[in-house]
Amino acid sequence: MQSELSEILLREGASLVGFADLRGLPAQGRQGLDYGLSIAVTLDPQIINTISGGPNHPYHQEYKRANTLLANLSRRAADFLADQGFRAVPKAPTGENFDKLTLSTELPHKTVATRAGLGWIGKSALLINKQLGASFRLSSVLTDAVFETADPVNRSLCGNCDLCVQACPVQAILNLNWEAGMARDSYYSAALCYQAGKGYSAALQIESTICGICIAVCPWTKKFMDRAKARAAETGSL
Repeated sequence: MQSELSEILLREGASLVGFADLRGLPAQGRQGLDYGLSIAVTLDPQIINTISGGPNHPYHQEYKRANTLLANLSRRAADFLADQGFRAVPKAPTGENFDKLTLSTELPHKTVATRAGLGWIGKSALLINKQLGASFRLSSVLTDAVFETADPVNRSLCGNCDLCVQACPVQAILNLNWEAGMARDSYYSAALCYQAGKGYSAALQIESTICGICIAVCPWTKKFMDRAKARAAETGSL
């Protein structure tokens, strides 16, 4: 069942699929369900390459495309699990659906993803994957289906890199390496980031709160973009 579900999601547009044991997390946030599915959809590297100085309209369209696909994939996974007799709750990608006071959700998609072994939380509070960098969006499904799960990622691999720290226009990134269990506010100011995103959104006259600079400047993202560019050159699709 697990491999079949992964194959379906990858075939229908997912870039990464991971399975997480959530039993170490508070029961309320996971709605009493012990396992989670983490789904990632890649953002177009050619578009990401254009936002190191700030977001633009093509990035906004790509952001919406990825979120729409992720919402569909989460529902697809939940329907598949329900058809097998399990409880399953799809969690849409985070857009504007978060607590505006705390600027957080009860169970962040990034937490599920680290538990699924998909990557670590960077200094910028983005999830970073060795293959994709930070150039993707996430959604989750909570379930009582029992999965074989990956080893969770509990520590950052950012090391001494501070490119996102230097690039952030509002100094929201505090240059500290994440470890599982750390309070987000100890290494990253969501309030400053949100204010910057609102400013960009107002300038672009869009409804979404976006920035993306730290995605573009991350060296893991740059490696991903370089590989994508090389593949495109080989196939003549540039």
